[in-house]
Amino acid sequence: MKDISSFNNYPHYPVMLDEVIKICNPNKGGDFIDCTFGNGGYTNAILSFSRTKVISFDRDILTQKYASILKNNFKDRFKFYNEKFSNLDKVLEEDFKVDFVIFDLGLSTMQINDLERGFSFNAKGSIDMRMGKNSISAQDVLNNYDQKTLNKILKYFGDEKDSSRIASNIIKERKKSPILSVPKLVEIIKRSKKKNFKKKINISTQTFQALRIFVNKEISELINGLINATKFLKKGGKLIVISFHSLEDKIVKFYFSNYSKNKSRVSRYFPQENNEIIFFEDYKNKIIRPKEREIKKNNASRSAKLRVAIRSQDNFSYPTALKKRFSNYLKLENENV
Repeated sequence: MKDISSFNNYPHYPVMLDEVIKICNPNKGGDFIDCTFGNGGYTNAILSFSRTKVISFDRDILTQKYASILKNNFKDRFKFYNEKFSNLDKVLEEDFKVDFVIFDLGLSTMQINDLERGFSFNAKGSIDMRMGKNSISAQDVLNNYDQKTLNKILKYFGDEKDSSRIASNIIKERKKSPILSVPKLVEIIKRSKKKNFKKKINISTQTFQALRIFVNKEISELINGLINATKFLKKGGKLIVISFHSLEDKIVKFYFSNYSKNKSRVSRYFPQENNEIIFFEDYKNKIIRPKEREIKKNNASRSAKLRVAIRSQDNFSYPTALKKRFSNYLKLENENV
């Protein structure tokens, strides 16, 4: 196997790159879809194997400069679309098939480190948080949504235990003046939180995560992305998903488990679909986590979970149970002012 260690120093720190390469074995060639191009870490590593082809997607317009470099280096083997991965079916031909589809969910290092975009609670500027192709910003949400909706956003998407108090204080503060900067939001969060000295993460983490997910409709994106990715996988093809928080992983686990040959009923209270839909081979519910040496080098990888499902046959019926299972989140993402 080729030495790909140099790609682990790529600007985006492709999480569990060694594990992804081992699963895909691109030395044998293959056609790939990289749904979250970022700085191009996975795509570049895969293209370094001469018999591979990659089609990459990213909604962030700033990724195009990295894609341009790869277009020059791999003219015949690489295509890039500045598009949401939920729109795979709007870009690719219906009968197009690939061997592997890869999702590396969440934020890229590029997005976190760009403090002008407001993803980080260390930023000093405006509260934007848009990944690309958005209709609203986090600033719009904070200054226009009602207290009940703000509370639900923080609670459901951030698992924030103090969501009610934070939402209440946001309303009180914006009555005095609009909430326009990251430091102002951080100050509101600090004032709202109960002291918990045992907690290892920054107290603003869950609120920022919740706002980011809502603004970018990340749950809708993930669900539609998984469904559309399945359409383009060959029989025996692998769907690889790296997630970073529990809600993402819950969605991926449900999808892989509920639509595999050995599927088990997730809950006796949740109705089964009338017609049995099988997309994947027996799913073993195995989670791959980053090695300790990777976490030491890239602390952001510590919460990553990798799951893999193998396509069982070339068929497709719409998986309605997936959207039913997470309908509360989907409904909340579509809340309007």
